[in-house]
Amino acid sequence: MITVMSVDDHSLVRQGVVTFLSAQPDIQVVADCADPVEAIETVKNLVPDVVLMDLKLNADIDGVEATRCIKEVSPNTQVLVVTSYHQDEYIFPAIQAGALSYLLKDIEPDALADAIRKASRGQAVMSPKVAERILAEMKGAALDSPLARVQLSDREREVLKLIATGLSNAEISENLNIAIKTVRCHVSNILSKLHLRDRTQAAVIAWQQGMME
Repeated sequence: MITVMSVDDHSLVRQGVVTFLSAQPDIQVVADCADPVEAIETVKNLVPDVVLMDLKLNADIDGVEATRCIKEVSPNTQVLVVTSYHQDEYIFPAIQAGALSYLLKDIEPDALADAIRKASRGQAVMSPKVAERILAEMKGAALDSPLARVQLSDREREVLKLIATGLSNAEISENLNIAIKTVRCHVSNILSKLHLRDRTQAAVIAWQQGMME
C-alpha cells in the first residue's frame, strides 16, 4: 500500500481527495491536515510515502516552507504540490524546496492517483503549464540576472541589502522599524521571486549583482 497524507486548508478539497483516494486498492490515506505545522509533525511520526501539498495555506508558513521541513524530517517522503498557481514565483521555490511533482488542481482524479503511484517510485509528474516554464528556464529563456528578471519592491530591496550584510530578521526589524512578522513576509517574497532556497543564496545574489556597491 502507498501511504498518503493530504495538506490543504480547504476542508472540502481534503475530503474530496481523501474520499477518492480511499477507494483506490493500492493507496491508503493515513492523515489529512489543514495546518502545515501539524502536517510536519505528522510526517515525522507516520513517515508517509507521499504528501499532497497545497501552497497557499492560511498559516504562519506556506506550502513551500512546509515542503522544505517535510523533506528535512523525512527525506524519503515524496511531496506532490497540488495547487491552483502556476506562476514562476510558486513553481521554482517549491521544486527547490524538494517537491518531486507539481500538479494543478484541474487535474483529473485518475491522473492524480497515477501521479501518486509514480511518486512512490520516485518518478516526477508536472502539469503541462509547469513543464513549459521549467523547460523555458532550462533553455535560458530568462535573463542571466535574477534581479533583472523580477520586480522587487523598494522595501524588498532594502531588506535584501540588509540580508546581504548578515543581519538577522530581528536586526532588520529594528533597523527598518517594522514588525518582525513583516520582515519574514518580505524575506519569503524575496526568496520566492528570485527562485532561491535560503537567505544565504539571496545574499550571494545581492553581492554578485552589484547591489552592495
